[in-house]
Amino acid sequence: MPFDGFQPFTVRTAGGVDICGVKGGEGPPLLLLHGHPQTHMIWHRCASSLAQHFTVVATDLRGYGASSKPASDATHAAYSKRAMAADQVEVMRHFGHERFLVCAHDRGARVAHRMALDHAGAVERLMLLDIAPTLAMYEQTDREFATLYFHWFFLIQPEPLPETLIEANPDVYIERVMGSRHAGLAPFAPKALGAYRAALRQPGAVHAMCEDYRASATIDLEHDRADLERGNKVACPLRVLWGEHGVIERCFDPLAEWRKVARDVSGRALPCGHYIPEEASEALVAEMLAFFETTEP
Repeated sequence: MPFDGFQPFTVRTAGGVDICGVKGGEGPPLLLLHGHPQTHMIWHRCASSLAQHFTVVATDLRGYGASSKPASDATHAAYSKRAMAADQVEVMRHFGHERFLVCAHDRGARVAHRMALDHAGAVERLMLLDIAPTLAMYEQTDREFATLYFHWFFLIQPEPLPETLIEANPDVYIERVMGSRHAGLAPFAPKALGAYRAALRQPGAVHAMCEDYRASATIDLEHDRADLERGNKVACPLRVLWGEHGVIERCFDPLAEWRKVARDVSGRALPCGHYIPEEASEALVAEMLAFFETTEP
């Protein structure tokens, strides 16, 4: 069973945002963050194995799954990665973890990148799955990337265009975006896919998702540029993994781009596509154990 032995939780942040998730296992604290258009269920194949080594906390990001979908405004600040990262630090502190490990996929990896910059003392080691830095991806966009990642440019359109079209049939959006990768929908367990469909049907979920992307194309880029100007880089050890059948290595040089914004970077491709936790769970767990159980000299 997915998350067997894990306990569900809801933590209300100081800003009044409820972050929901599950917690289980024993050992060093490990925060798991999911991507778009998913929930913490993306970790269902990894959770039991990881819980044998870590205290695992898997959350739904604000705007996704069972977590709150707060109102936003023209600045999109409510869905900035800065705000979303602060949520996750509060959750971990709620459970008594001032310093912790992080593994994050896709949108969650963008939140984790910001967390490692804004809360450097909290993130001990960081693993990011199938992304390059947001600023680099926008600045190097070409026709191939824009075609393969069409949703990046669709979701940032002004309200209510993308909301109206997606809300007309959220299941089609889920199936089109997730099923368009190299393996189609085959990697996704029916229960997990059902959870993603149900989550996007919730009131406010589509708008929150769009605001997440609008923030990435506006306020998040401002924050990233400010860090570059100050020379502020990710200080903790960073491991980046990407799918060899995905888009990241095809359109970017992930290690080179991460070395521009982080001080200690390693990484490689895995034999899968974009959805690493659900396509290559055994290989991912092995990578996580090797990286997170490393003892600092």
